[in-house]
Amino acid sequence: MKHRHDFVFLFDCKDGNPNGDPDAANAPRIDPQDMHGLVSDVCLKRKIRNYVQIAKKNAPGFDIFIQDGGVLNESIRKAHTSLGHNLTLDKRASREQVQNARAEMCRRYYDVRTFGAVMSTGADAGKVRGPVQISFSRSIDPVLPLDLSITRMAVAEAKNDTSPHKTMGRKGLIPYGLFRCYGFVSAHLAEQSGFNEEDLNIFWEALSGMFDHDRSANRGFLSAQKLLVFKHDSALGNSPAHKLFDLLSIAQISEQRSLGRPPRSINDYSISVDRTRLPQGVEMIELI
Repeated sequence: MKHRHDFVFLFDCKDGNPNGDPDAANAPRIDPQDMHGLVSDVCLKRKIRNYVQIAKKNAPGFDIFIQDGGVLNESIRKAHTSLGHNLTLDKRASREQVQNARAEMCRRYYDVRTFGAVMSTGADAGKVRGPVQISFSRSIDPVLPLDLSITRMAVAEAKNDTSPHKTMGRKGLIPYGLFRCYGFVSAHLAEQSGFNEEDLNIFWEALSGMFDHDRSANRGFLSAQKLLVFKHDSALGNSPAHKLFDLLSIAQISEQRSLGRPPRSINDYSISVDRTRLPQGVEMIELI
């Protein structure tokens, strides 16, 4: 990796819950001050991990460390064992063993060398600062979180009486939201973790296709709408990220706004990029 990358990822959600908050009965996440919708970085990382598992089928070097039902300390101990480190349950690794295990975890697990990980539990494999960082996603306009009632006709247990029983439930969703996410790829940290061009390409592929392999009625219709990558011709970069992100302009179309209608589709927005202000040494790539 010889180039710094900054990117903007646009995705939308229609009639669904893009990221429920477990501390709020799984309601859609919002900023209570301005009612803009939020999607956490870990939500998108989970979908990226799942896509890589499907695409690479846990091929060597593309296993996933943080996965459903995974036991982290067992994975760390396996890395030590593969390196010939004979550690007892009550003995922690030496500094040299930790460094070697850290490198082994980066070689084995795609998500460790991409997003980083804290692996200082159990046998201890240290910490990795990932070269790929993703911000919280925020909706372009305020969203309206709805809390809808649902019913289940079946019962869990038979009852003595013959009267019908219905179980009531709740489902939270937003009618529509277009979300913007910012991301960053550090060439310096990539060198430390072993993140390479093949890893970067599967990352772009995952952003483009992850929603199509993560469907559920609760999430509604999630779609990747635009992926704009700014590739610098140096490892340090040629322009601050925020100035590059300002080249992308997103606004409701004038007719929609004049009628006072809330957006309900990507077609209700005008999206443009000012290429004339692109700094020297930065290449802009539209992957979606």
